[in-house]
Amino acid sequence: MSGSSQLVLPTSTSLHRLLNMPGALLDTTMDQLRTLLTVHETRSALRAARALGREQSSVQKQLDTLNRNFQELCGEQLVVKQGRGKDVLFTPTGESLVELARETLAEWLDGIHECRRKLGTTVTVGTTRYMLDTLAKAWHHVAEEFRERDVDLKVVHIRTKDIWTKLETQEVDVVCGSVVTRAGAGWERPEFDVIEWRRGGLALLTNLPGTVVGERVRVPQLRSIPLVVPGAGLIAEFLRGWFGPDYRQGLDIAAEIDEIQYGISLLRSNLVQGAMIVTSGLGVVASNNELREGGGLRVVELSDDSLERLVGVFARTDELSKHPADHPLNLLWSAFKAEAPRP
Repeated sequence: MSGSSQLVLPTSTSLHRLLNMPGALLDTTMDQLRTLLTVHETRSALRAARALGREQSSVQKQLDTLNRNFQELCGEQLVVKQGRGKDVLFTPTGESLVELARETLAEWLDGIHECRRKLGTTVTVGTTRYMLDTLAKAWHHVAEEFRERDVDLKVVHIRTKDIWTKLETQEVDVVCGSVVTRAGAGWERPEFDVIEWRRGGLALLTNLPGTVVGERVRVPQLRSIPLVVPGAGLIAEFLRGWFGPDYRQGLDIAAEIDEIQYGISLLRSNLVQGAMIVTSGLGVVASNNELREGGGLRVVELSDDSLERLVGVFARTDELSKHPADHPLNLLWSAFKAEAPRP
């Protein structure tokens, strides 16, 4: 027809489904899904309202709407009241929709974060407790520019055992922490860039007398010493490297701990007689009597020619290379380089 235009829509199955979605489904909001998940976690509209900072009537209204819509869509409500003071009951359909809602919201949050990261509006740094000062020093170099460009610096606590996983899954862009590496070797993981802060060894904190544990211990001697060891983390990685994945079977483990402070207090109490492997830096602090919890413990040198601790900043090599030099991630990386100790 001359002088006119006609809109022609593709006839793909996916587009057909999108154009013919039920109204009850289109009326479902992310806020309603969040409420559904909160009720599922708390098992109560009242407790969910408190968690969300809302009135109970507001939460109940959303549940009623979801029940009505999914009764129409699926033939079954999602949530059933059980009486005053009793937890709500989720139907089989409700349980299925809870899992779908959890996946949907998580994917949206991850997708939004990924978009922000690609655009350079968010940089996420994972840091261990002892590396916060390192991040703070680098932050001074870029803080003003980040504020001017409205770039959000997100800092998350990360444990040593999770460093590579968090980087590989792109949950963080940069990690400040410590890893185990071969003594005297160069960097052996080309998929990650590293800015080395320092390399160091380990020491022992012990309440055992010098007649049992001398001033210097070599790694093979650890088999004959009662040890206080962590279940995971940097020290556990050293133990695996020295004695294999089943290292517990060949060692005299006096106690297993979740955090170093507890281990120090345990030894200081003399409830356990033994030694705990610590970083050389912590050993220096203890030997200078600067470790309040470690009073009365001896510091023993732990000699090892095979493995050492590398303290540094890590990022995915491909992530750094695909962005221009003025991208916030590369600006922060350059700031870390500027603060790194000179060789």
